[in-house]
Amino acid sequence: QVQLVESGGGLVQAGGSLRLSCADSVGTFSYYALGWFRQAPGKEREFVAATNWIDSNRDYAESVKGRFTISRDNAKNTMYLQMNSLKPEDTAVYYCAASTYSSLPDPRLPNAYTAWGQGTQVTVSS
Repeated sequence: QVQLVESGGGLVQAGGSLRLSCADSVGTFSYYALGWFRQAPGKEREFVAATNWIDSNRDYAESVKGRFTISRDNAKNTMYLQMNSLKPEDTAVYYCAASTYSSLPDPRLPNAYTAWGQGTQVTVSS
């Protein structure tokens, strides 16, 4: 069972950048599909980005396409989310998630994932 820990959140001005990391402390997620989700106050958790186990198929929400980049380093058991050109509407708690499958037919569905991190806060000021 993977154990995910996010880091890298913080406060940034609009137009700035942050890089989130998601580490698997157990060291078993190399073969799993991974994703990033976010949840703003009063809103449902929404899909941000996902990748399969060999990082050959990346998927992004329309709202972040061209600004965010998901990647993974299986040798380091770590996944990343590089966030550029941040906007105030990107403010949310960001969660990483892992599935026990190497790829997913629809990686945008939260219930496709079986393990979640505790979340890291990202705040973008205007």
